[in-house]
Amino acid sequence: MSDNDKLGELENKIGYVFQNKKLLMLALTHSSYANDLRKGKMNNNERLEFLGDAVLELVSSETLFQRYADKPEGDLTKIRASIVCEPTLAYCAEAINLGSYLFLGKGEDATGGRNRNSVVSDAMEAVIGAIYLDGGFASAKEYIHRFILNDIEHKQLFYDSKTILQEIIQSRQDGELSYEILKEEGPDHNKSFEVRALVGDQEIGRGKGRTKKAAEQLAAYNGILKLKAGETCI
Repeated sequence: MSDNDKLGELENKIGYVFQNKKLLMLALTHSSYANDLRKGKMNNNERLEFLGDAVLELVSSETLFQRYADKPEGDLTKIRASIVCEPTLAYCAEAINLGSYLFLGKGEDATGGRNRNSVVSDAMEAVIGAIYLDGGFASAKEYIHRFILNDIEHKQLFYDSKTILQEIIQSRQDGELSYEILKEEGPDHNKSFEVRALVGDQEIGRGKGRTKKAAEQLAAYNGILKLKAGETCI
């Protein structure tokens, strides 16, 4: 697939067509790719990520301020942190498979950069910055609402999943919560883990991740969703 086809496919996914394609290209360019091509420090997505981070903070702050009129500043800050943190943004990026569109250096690509939370979360913010420059605040806000603020309650659950699940299990006095590694695959620089959350001997959720912590977080999140839906009785 050519670079133009790659960009066009991503534009279709996000529902926004760039007037200036170079901005999208830059948003997807990791510093390792620019270094490999000796393009210099300015030809990567770091500045756009800086800008996108600020736009995301403003949009999320405004949304939370309007949605939760009864919550004090401390609660709003905590909710915002759960939405704009690295793991949650990486989780949001999975919805559009953003990692597959990134331009990475050979070393970064070979060591699993496309699935690294820090890389894809920065790219998510860089895309926000690019849309802001290309189409203005309204376009960036629409993108943020569609892909990041689309399910705030579940984003909170995902962010605090292990803590929330522990509190649920303790309140119900159903047994001891534990996590078990089911699979550990890949070389040290690009591992993949599959973990299940257990209450006693009963499995309540599974998750996969590039680290044990990420896999446990997703297993806990899936366990919470099942418990809330009544699919799992313990």
